[in-house]
Amino acid sequence: MSPQSPPALTRPGRAARLSRLSRRFRTLDPAVLAVGGYALTRLVGLVVLAIASAATGEDGLHRLKGRWDSVWYVRIAENGYGYQSTLPNGDVHPDLAFFPLFPALERGLSAVLPLDAAGAGLLVSWTAGLAAACGIHRCGEHAFGPRTGVLLAVLWGVYPTAFVQSMAYTETLFTALAAWSLLAVLRGRWILAGVLCAAAGLTRPTAVALIAALGVTALTALVRDRRLPARTLLGVLIAPLGWLGYIAYVGVRQNSATAYFEVQAAWGNSIDGGVALARFIAGLPWPAALGLCAALALLAWLLVLCVRQRQPLPLLVYTVGVVGVSLVGAAYFGSRPRLMMPAFGLLLPPAAALARLRVGTAVPVLAGLALASAGYGAFTLLGPGPP
Repeated sequence: MSPQSPPALTRPGRAARLSRLSRRFRTLDPAVLAVGGYALTRLVGLVVLAIASAATGEDGLHRLKGRWDSVWYVRIAENGYGYQSTLPNGDVHPDLAFFPLFPALERGLSAVLPLDAAGAGLLVSWTAGLAAACGIHRCGEHAFGPRTGVLLAVLWGVYPTAFVQSMAYTETLFTALAAWSLLAVLRGRWILAGVLCAAAGLTRPTAVALIAALGVTALTALVRDRRLPARTLLGVLIAPLGWLGYIAYVGVRQNSATAYFEVQAAWGNSIDGGVALARFIAGLPWPAALGLCAALALLAWLLVLCVRQRQPLPLLVYTVGVVGVSLVGAAYFGSRPRLMMPAFGLLLPPAAALARLRVGTAVPVLAGLALASAGYGAFTLLGPGPP
């Protein structure tokens, strides 16, 4: 009689299951894996929000498409510019602080689809999130290989304020345009990069970081090669047109060359070099101030790691630029982590570290991060303050 087969052959253990899982992952197209993994993180966020909403009696869908900045975008989509809100203290908030591409897409989609402007905003945001995940993956793949690219896209989906990616906000649209613009630069397609950068400039003021990335990269190439191809020059000239065009539009509308910056100042978004941030920290109780300083130290460390990682120059300049723009203004402090979210290059060092782990180790780490991000997102969305 033949000896009894060992249990590992009749009932595969954990190691065998993980081996099959690893082989299955390797057979998938990295782009599909990146976008699918990202979509799964956002689905987890929506499910946790639905559960929390049911438990608290709140309307989770309304929190995604009908509060805070989303309301301003819908009003612009439906009525154009011209509205302003006067606060009890007399401060005036004009809608000209919001860039036009997102509400224009809301208006266009609501005209051809059975959706109102708010629903169209969610469609734009969710679709742009998938496009952003794919572009982020391509950038990471170009720089450090397909596995790092996949993990970079998934990590962007579990960013602490990633719940904003499920809202009718501009972060996903801007990040998608920025990621594909940077990828075009990395591949030498400068005219496409400039066009995408111009579109990003119609989406968020943070586009100045992307414009700088293209400009610095082109200048470096000029110094190195002592020549600048016509397509590179044309791409660099196209890049700022969206941002400059909207600044000019506000100036003409308000009959003042500095009108846009006055509008931003009215919202409390003037550039003060970080003074407001320092005052905010100084006004906190010492445990909270210490925690915030630790978070800023972690941010600085990540930036150092990005430099030491030798990230491609356009991506590095863009990342540093987005972080810098997010910190030097006098804006509401609670929004600053959200404002830094498009700086996906910050996640490249942890993505590269995760890429060195086995699939059986990396997947539980990502799952834990997804649940933590989803829980924080539900808590924030169902709370009183804006993200």
